[in-house]
Amino acid sequence: MIAWILVGGRLTLTPVLLKLPRPALVVAADGGARHAAGLGVAVDAWVGDFDSSDGVMVDAPREVHPAAKNETDAELAVRVALKHGATELVFLGAFGGRFDHAAALLLGGVRLAREGLTVTLSSGDEWAWPLLPASPLSLPLPPGVTLSVVACSDLRGLSLGGVRWPLHGADVPLGSGWTISNETNGEAVTATLQEGYALVTALWQQ
Repeated sequence: MIAWILVGGRLTLTPVLLKLPRPALVVAADGGARHAAGLGVAVDAWVGDFDSSDGVMVDAPREVHPAAKNETDAELAVRVALKHGATELVFLGAFGGRFDHAAALLLGGVRLAREGLTVTLSSGDEWAWPLLPASPLSLPLPPGVTLSVVACSDLRGLSLGGVRWPLHGADVPLGSGWTISNETNGEAVTATLQEGYALVTALWQQ
């Protein structure tokens, strides 16, 4: 079951974003609810401490939490989605805004993938997908997309195809710039990994 998690970062309504499979459930995390109108979706649940949703009007049941809490609003939204049976999470509004929130969201996406969920993170023009040994990727991206592999740990046995500079069984240290700013060639992008975990990111606006 696909759930969209609307979070508070930047969202650009690109054609590829608007072609995403429609969700069975939409959960808004605080100010992320402002994205619902542009996406043409109704919000099923609205959660958070509501410190960043001034002026946002959404007809949805609210789950209000105190500002002093141990989870971000996005994590609270994930909890609601999982309670309703979601197996695929699409975070929209994932990039931009506060760096600490964006970084926690991206790394949290990796953690959720490690727990067996399918995860996509997007702001319409920027995208990310967790890459794990048990979860290889095959992405039908057009040519000319800037594609990177961000090593979130030391990586062993990274293979990457469908790009200008392919890799075969490469070992990549944590935070290396070696796998940044590759380019798709129009074939399906394939990515596999033997050990570690990473994020495959794309600048894709078509």
